[in-house]
Amino acid sequence: MTAREFRFGVNLLTPSSRAEWQARCREAEDLGYDVIAVADHLGMPAPLPALVSAAEATTRPQLAVFVLNSGFYNAVLLARDLAGTDALLDGRLEVALGTGYVKAEFDRAGIPWRSASERVDHLERTVLEVGRLLADPDHRPSPVRRPPLCVAGNGDRVLRIAAEHADIVAFSGAAPGQRPGMLRFLGADALAARVDHVRQTAPHRFDDLELNLLIHAVTLDGDRQSAVDRLPRFEAQPIDLAQVPTVLSGPPAEIAETLHQHRKTFGFSYVTVPEPAMRDFARVIAAMRS
Repeated sequence: MTAREFRFGVNLLTPSSRAEWQARCREAEDLGYDVIAVADHLGMPAPLPALVSAAEATTRPQLAVFVLNSGFYNAVLLARDLAGTDALLDGRLEVALGTGYVKAEFDRAGIPWRSASERVDHLERTVLEVGRLLADPDHRPSPVRRPPLCVAGNGDRVLRIAAEHADIVAFSGAAPGQRPGMLRFLGADALAARVDHVRQTAPHRFDDLELNLLIHAVTLDGDRQSAVDRLPRFEAQPIDLAQVPTVLSGPPAEIAETLHQHRKTFGFSYVTVPEPAMRDFARVIAAMRS
């Protein structure tokens, strides 16, 4: 099978004024990013309005919600909002869905915190209903196209939903930590097992799936530990950070080679980095496209 072309996304996390936001989106486009994404957490930009504003300032990148917390939403109302947003984006919308994992955000929103199993049940209902409605030619409002649907996560059931129903599977490269709302890194072997679970679940679809890897830290100076120490939601754990695929370290050409190896080993051709890494990772993009 021919390797997919790389795509690179940046997840913008900081609320700002309209002028500042649009300037950041233009910078991301100028730096070579293929996807401008917005997360779905309290205290961060409201995802869909932010993407509409991003569309006013850019022309080339796809615009993504990455990752939308399905537990916050009713599927029918969400489909309406996604279809209407895609129309305002001239068909540039991509949608990633996950279960939501930060209990404190549910508490602040007054939304019941369900068990992990119940949250996955809700995710599956949302994926099926949103997918059905956005593919319905009679749905109003009507999207310009059916937005590519991504499912993001790590657990067996979430990855099964992704394997069976999504266009894109997003691997977080992380698992729940010991404390609520905290995460721990997955090493290379554990991440490979997650990819293999998707392959075994839907072998007939696997070659058609685009695989995304969410990078958690990028450091060009080689100091992985300092980069990881700045990640507030990750617990300290006894793991060799050199064996963590979601922590990229070294000169741009070295990271570029690492990403080529990730594509060969795991199948990851779509890579998303967080906003703090946007400028440093742009040097990697330049190295890969030179």
